[in-house]
Amino acid sequence: MRLTLIIFAVFIASISIVSAQGIGSGGTIKDDGRFAASTKQLNQFFRRFNAEESIDGNTRFYPGDSLYHNQALRKGFIQVLFDNQTSGISPALKIQFADQVLSEVYPQYLSFHQEGWFAEVKAEFFFQGKRESATLILKIQPQGLGYEWVIDAVDFGPFRNLFDKPVGDEKDFLHPLSHELGFMNLRRAFQDSELPEAFTRSSFSPDYLTIFLYEMKKGNLRFDTVSDVRFHFFQIDGWYFEVAQFNRPGFNTGWLISSLVRLNPGDKEMLQKFIYGEN
Repeated sequence: MRLTLIIFAVFIASISIVSAQGIGSGGTIKDDGRFAASTKQLNQFFRRFNAEESIDGNTRFYPGDSLYHNQALRKGFIQVLFDNQTSGISPALKIQFADQVLSEVYPQYLSFHQEGWFAEVKAEFFFQGKRESATLILKIQPQGLGYEWVIDAVDFGPFRNLFDKPVGDEKDFLHPLSHELGFMNLRRAFQDSELPEAFTRSSFSPDYLTIFLYEMKKGNLRFDTVSDVRFHFFQIDGWYFEVAQFNRPGFNTGWLISSLVRLNPGDKEMLQKFIYGEN
């Protein structure tokens, strides 16, 4: 207990709060040189959230170190990992989140190599002579002795209305006795119809990533630049939060929590579909 109080006191002493930035307040941090307020890298966001580095960011903590995953150190870090200038996350919600994450019975941590988080990358492409924006979803997966980022899905404007499968009485179909005709009536699907997707199974869902890669391989799609990157986390039980990068004056900068939501049953799946552009 004494060690915990000393650690927390050192953390508080290392930052001078002009208008307290911590949970339940807003403002800026005056840096006295011992605390690097800006979370400059996403890896550093993980380390700070878990209390795996020192206050000044110069020392890494590993299992067995006295300060590794220390609760008081984590509390101080988590307070400065929120966007406290523009996000509008309520102080009460931050407190609820921190209380759960810092639970003495079941503390929760972030893991870079586990499922439950992914990147959303907005990029610019040239497609058929026009500049178009695409949203790519990337995930970490094992590769050999390490890991790699892979493209999991794409949301691309020109493809959104590429397939418009009709339903109900408006849907054309192949007669159940088509096999008796040797399926010669496939002409209806492949020649006469402008909606060949109408003749697919009920659960048919187009694979837009495959189409995207095909157009790239054919030379019709060309990458230009990345315009925005953010990360979505579902690793904390019952919570979702987004991490975005803030480049601005002051000390509440770098990779910070920009959105925080308490999840009810079913919310996770609905929110993931929304992020993936499936709604």
